[in-house]
Amino acid sequence: MQFNQKINILLIEDEEYDVKRVQKTIAPLSDQIRIKKIVADGQSALEALKKSPNYFDVVIMDYQLLGGITGENLIRKIKEVDATLQIIVITKMTVNITDFDFANRLIEAGAMWYCTKYPGDIEDFIYQPTDFILSILNAFEKRRLLKKEQSSKRKLEQSIEELLQQKALIGESEAMRALRSKIAKIAQQEATVLILGESGTGKELVATHLHYLSRRRFEKFLTINCGSLPHDLIESELFGFEKGSFTGAVEKKIGLFEAANQGTLFLDEIGELPMSAQVKLLRVLQDGEIDKIGRTDKVKVDVRVVAATNKDLVSAVQQKTFREDLFYRLNVINLYIPPLRERKEDIPLLLEHFFKHFAHTMGVDVPQLSSSAMDYLQGFDWPGNVRQLQNVVQRLLYNGDGMIDVSDVKDSLGLAPKSRAAVDSENGFEWDPIHITPWREIERAFRKKYFEFVRKRAASDAQAARLLGLAPPNFHRMCKELELK
Repeated sequence: MQFNQKINILLIEDEEYDVKRVQKTIAPLSDQIRIKKIVADGQSALEALKKSPNYFDVVIMDYQLLGGITGENLIRKIKEVDATLQIIVITKMTVNITDFDFANRLIEAGAMWYCTKYPGDIEDFIYQPTDFILSILNAFEKRRLLKKEQSSKRKLEQSIEELLQQKALIGESEAMRALRSKIAKIAQQEATVLILGESGTGKELVATHLHYLSRRRFEKFLTINCGSLPHDLIESELFGFEKGSFTGAVEKKIGLFEAANQGTLFLDEIGELPMSAQVKLLRVLQDGEIDKIGRTDKVKVDVRVVAATNKDLVSAVQQKTFREDLFYRLNVINLYIPPLRERKEDIPLLLEHFFKHFAHTMGVDVPQLSSSAMDYLQGFDWPGNVRQLQNVVQRLLYNGDGMIDVSDVKDSLGLAPKSRAAVDSENGFEWDPIHITPWREIERAFRKKYFEFVRKRAASDAQAARLLGLAPPNFHRMCKELELK
């Protein structure tokens, strides 16, 4: 600690003789340790603390006061006023006695230290002067550290609130209000959560709220897209490996489960997880242990798992591409995010939010929407959900000039008249050279059209699957994803 800091003391003592002895005990450091107020009863002490918050650093109190609030009860009341205040108790009760039960009661109530009133030199001091003064210095330092920790937590809480505002779940439909209510309730629990919903509905956004509204909010929140990595790499990313465990393992790698210890791990597209990794994930969910490549003993971790998928895991279980026991471990609690077409009343709020956000980012004015443009946007089915709506708003801002009409909306949706499109002579597809549609939207549209094309020319779904070079179960699954069945 810094010894030039002033320490303000509140002394609670009802005997003038003992007040003088406390004053004499701290006299060697009277320039630094100052008794700012003396009161004779607990009620007066509490009133002084409430009247001057953050003024006193340390409370020195007699355990036995006449009447009113005394002992452990007074200690607890002081802590209710300010939990960072440090309390030193002086008492006659432990003269020539070692009373561990008494000491334990004081500490449980909130006292930091206690001592007997009567040392060897009864006429001059409270306890041994050096120990008594050191206890005051230690009490002051402990309070300083606690207040610093409180300040850091307040800043973290503020940062978390700002993050949640930036990543707000927009919408006042009944479905969205119910979803936010479920998230707030589920966040307080520790169970594994499975988030279900179509692509673009905001599953990672929901996972973010689950973490930052939970008791783990000050710990790490890590995410991994299980479909974005090759199958032979995903196990190392999740569980790590030891140095020398295989060719190329030149150094130890910490997996995401170890890195997220005490926090939350979000496993997006969980349906893409290979079988070998599913077995290890099941072990983590059951026993809180990870199997690390190159290590014989298990590594204990405490991680809350939140998973998400836009696939039908029940069908995947039936088709033996997803473990049934893992499905039940993941599906302890599930959250369904409705597609945008099922909550079209939220579209105006989403448009307002995205227009303001991206206009501020781009340094442009928020444009006006004609009533016909708004009607068209609300009537559109949004196969790409909120993500598609967000992309369309960005394109409207890039291409708009203050007033947005239906033609502008159609252009941004890639629904421009064919005369405006350029035709690629090699493949016969029509590309819009001005408005580039995101790859995932184009890929889904192409797959859907081509599947429809093949099915019309095949005698059966089995023949269509053979023509496409797909196993029948995969063909049926993909048709369902493309909403063709």
